[in-house]
Amino acid sequence: MKRLLIFLLGFAISISSFSHPWKPNHYVIIDTDGGIDDMRAITMLLASPDVRVLAITVSPGALNTGAIYIKIRSLLNSFYHEGLPVGINRSSIFKSPDFAVALNTTWGEESGLDEKDAPDCISLIKETLSIEKTKVSFLCLGGMSTVSLAMKELPAFKQQVKEIIWSADVADYKDGFNFKIDIPSAEKVLKGDIPVKMVRGLGEEIFYNEAIIKAISEIPTIYANRISGFFISEVAKSHKYSYSGNDEMVALYLHYPGLFQNDTVTNHFEISPRNIPVLRENSLKILAGETVSKNQVIKEFPIDPSFYSADIEPFVAEIIKKYGIDEWISGVIANELHRHLGVFAIVGVKMGIRAREYFDTGVDEFSAVSFAGSVPPLSCMNDGIQVSSGSTPGHGLLTVKNDTPTIPCAEFTYMNRKIRLTLKPEITEKISSELKEINFINGLDSNIYWELVRKNSIKYWLNLDRHDIFIIEEIH
Repeated sequence: MKRLLIFLLGFAISISSFSHPWKPNHYVIIDTDGGIDDMRAITMLLASPDVRVLAITVSPGALNTGAIYIKIRSLLNSFYHEGLPVGINRSSIFKSPDFAVALNTTWGEESGLDEKDAPDCISLIKETLSIEKTKVSFLCLGGMSTVSLAMKELPAFKQQVKEIIWSADVADYKDGFNFKIDIPSAEKVLKGDIPVKMVRGLGEEIFYNEAIIKAISEIPTIYANRISGFFISEVAKSHKYSYSGNDEMVALYLHYPGLFQNDTVTNHFEISPRNIPVLRENSLKILAGETVSKNQVIKEFPIDPSFYSADIEPFVAEIIKKYGIDEWISGVIANELHRHLGVFAIVGVKMGIRAREYFDTGVDEFSAVSFAGSVPPLSCMNDGIQVSSGSTPGHGLLTVKNDTPTIPCAEFTYMNRKIRLTLKPEITEKISSELKEINFINGLDSNIYWELVRKNSIKYWLNLDRHDIFIIEEIH
């Protein structure tokens, strides 16, 4: 009996350890004061599949909270992370100097954004910690006002936050801008029960030299594109601080702590970068999304066009360039699973990827309900959704509704937030009409039918941009 209990315990542990192979190592809440290095640090964190950004709060520092909120919201929207929540610390009395370089730096499209739409930072942190049960790292890229307030008002903060990682600007943190923003709060937090890791920046030392800026510009991701775009702007060229690395060291330390020197000082840790050339190289890995292995069986997914069928080969590079490697891989796997190239399977792939973008989450992290039913060709959408989102029946995360009429629509739920994605009616009508016409002329048993369906599927894979083809609604 004892042996049986030991076996069952070991089996349960093994199931637990393998149940979420895509689970990131770092769950974080970020507090930012709007500096230009904040933009780069946050972009790096968003680029890494090994980090899950749960929420972002803004506190006065380099900029006032209104300006910071608009910049953060515009940045997230430019990455299609519209569902990642942002809250404002409206309690801090610090008057921001509104540094010109930070104020004039473009993070994204700012028109139509209003700070009045943002929740209070404490209510957002409270809600986030009540939903996410994994221990959280709180990344403080500015002053300590928000951290201090959360420690005071939220009992769950001390239980759920395993560490505070603070960007300490300079070698002696007491001489740093981030300490002086709110000295009483900083002193209180440093004496508190939560471990504080103070990550020193490089001051005015150059981190972004010509070689690394060129290397960033060659990385084909929206995150690298945002940072390389900053360096070619006139704003960046106007100030030498643009090329130093400070808050970025927090993102790098989170991923590569072995490249930093760690000194224990009473109840906190002072951490200094010690291998700048290697840190530069690893910042490129983060921006390229190469911080974890993305596959479960194969080491690397083939992207050489010659690997693929003759009719697809001419379009491989263009599809990857337009929509990214993630959509390409999901499309290939979905159609292999589906056993033929199908238009609605491609639509499902694009829908699942778009939902992941919206929430800024990985696979196997939200539930989905499809209203495409179980009758082809519309039901083919379900295969695309499960591959691209990881919301599979096997994980208990995909439910298929057979309501009448069935529609190309699905609802996705993550962190108590729900959205509905629906293929635009004019696109649905065009696809359905073409399939009906092919079926009417050739019949389902005709090889010509399947050849034409395949040709159509390749066309739509190439021409349907997932950012333009869906109606997205927030469900309350």
